[in-house]
Amino acid sequence: MIANLLAAFTGISGGFAVGGGFVAFISVLGVLPRVILLTSQKSQLRIIEWALIAGALCGTGVLFGPVYIQTPFLVPAAGLFSGLFIGMMAAALTEVLNVIPLITRRLKVAGSLQIIIAAIIAGKVAGSLFYWLIFLPVWKD
Repeated sequence: MIANLLAAFTGISGGFAVGGGFVAFISVLGVLPRVILLTSQKSQLRIIEWALIAGALCGTGVLFGPVYIQTPFLVPAAGLFSGLFIGMMAAALTEVLNVIPLITRRLKVAGSLQIIIAAIIAGKVAGSLFYWLIFLPVWKD
């Protein structure tokens, strides 16, 4: 009984720590204000906030157990939204840290910025395709 209570307490404490870190990460990166600025949807602020919260809660819920999706068209949609979220986080982190301008100045290749960004995108796409088409099928067998 005490072991179960200790495990529950540890799980809840860990969840609060990770959740607090996630909220701090989103706040420091300024993802929400940047999304609103880029989409010009200031009137939809509450909807965007709740979408972010609902996405985090659904992502957490998926981690509690296996999820079986009976509708085949939802699988690509889930992958698309997951990719959009990860892409937004990576882009926000890159923008906040000014990684790309810093690298182009240090390497003295500022004129090739479009080629560098295209290479980054191609690498992300190639890595995703490798993971989904080669790594996962081989790993499952």
